[in-house]
Formats: sequence, C-alpha cells, structure tokens
Amino acid sequence: MSDLVLKIEDLTKVYKLGKRDVQPLTNLNLDVKKGEFTAIMGPSGSGKTTLLNIIGCIDKATSGKVLIDDIDVAKLPESKLYKIRRDKIGFVFQNFNLVPYLNARENVELSMELAGKFQGQRGERANEVLATVGLSGREQHRPQRLSQGEQQRVAIARALAKDPAIILADEPTGNLDVTNKREIVKLLSDLNQKQGTTIIMVTHDEQVAMQTHRMLTLRDGKISEDKVCGAASLDNQPSEAIEA
Repeated sequence: MSDLVLKIEDLTKVYKLGKRDVQPLTNLNLDVKKGEFTAIMGPSGSGKTTLLNIIGCIDKATSGKVLIDDIDVAKLPESKLYKIRRDKIGFVFQNFNLVPYLNARENVELSMELAGKFQGQRGERANEVLATVGLSGREQHRPQRLSQGEQQRVAIARALAKDPAIILADEPTGNLDVTNKREIVKLLSDLNQKQGTTIIMVTHDEQVAMQTHRMLTLRDGKISEDKVCGAASLDNQPSEAIEA
C-alpha cells in the first residue's frame, strides 16, 4: 500500500446553476501523505468547501481521480461511498453538530456504533478519546452544559474514536474565541504529532494554517501555492499569536 492516504488527479467539478455552468475546481492535483497535517486556504468561492466535500465523499467529482487509501472513490456508487465516509473519514465541523440530547460519551459512542467499530468496548473507547482531548470528568455532560471549546473537543473525540484514515476539519476554530481557538489548534497539532493522525483542515485564518505541516492556497479552482509550514509547536507561543 502507498504511503499516500490521499491522491487526487485532474479533479474537476462542475455544477449547474440554472442555465449556467459553475466550475469551482479545475484539473486539480494533490497528494497527502499519511500523518500529514494540511491546511487549505483561499478566498471565498475558491473551491475549499467543494474540495473538502469531495474528499469526504459527500459530493462527487465531475471528472478525475480521488484515491483514499488506494480506493478511487470517484468511481464508487453511493452505497459504497457511504461505507468510505463511515469507515475512513472523521468529520469536524465549525458548528460542532453534536446531538443535543446525548451526553459527551454518548455522542462519541454514536460515531463508533454507526461505523460498526469497537463493539462491546465503545464506552471504554469513548472515555479514552475524551481523555485524550482533555475532557475527563465531563463525559456525562450534554452539549448545552459544555463551553463552545469543550463542544469542539467532543466533536474531535467523535471523529477520532472510529480511528479514521483522515480527519477533515471545516473551519474548526471559526466559532471560537481567541483562547479556545488556540487550544483547539494545539489539540489538533498534538493529535497529529503524537498519534500520527492525518488531518486536512479548511481555515480562513493564516495564523491557524501556519501551525500545520503544509498550507495550500486555492485560487480559481486550482492550488496556486503549496507552502511548507513545519507544524511549529504552540507550547511556548503567547495567545496573541493566534488572532481572533
């Protein structure tokens, strides 16, 4: 098996908007290695969300190849795309998307149940990943009793719990204040560095993007810049290093 977790070749996406064709992605190429932490930036309309949705098997390419763990998902029917989403992709959203009537542990257990993983050990696994994201002692709390930063930690634990090939994070710090933003970026960086978790993150914040290994800039449906960042540790940085 390749050391690439994601390989995209000549990806094009065309939408019909009335009588007009809209093409957010044009012949895009991208390789992501296992264990990379990659940020995607770009102006509004540059194709960031479209690209993330295609990688996450929420949307399909019009043409080109999208290989996740050497499986070309661009050619799969919806019945099989569902299994890729379920088994290989962990999602973290700007708005957390937690189930409000479930507590933190139950929200995490639900992702494992849907993936059919860790049967008989889901409670133990949920406690483990909640501890990993710094929420020991908060397992019984429902979302409304958690701060926004804590809710995003539950969302990250939920994505991490099923041991996916890739975690896709769509503006994970977009709704957070400066302190929580810094803590969430450090948490993602720690998960990447200590556990080798592959993370692809869309962000509009360059200071957040600079904490990854690699920063991609999309313009006019293509990658216009591919910059090595180094995933510098946040341990000794002041909170002002990440601005609101």
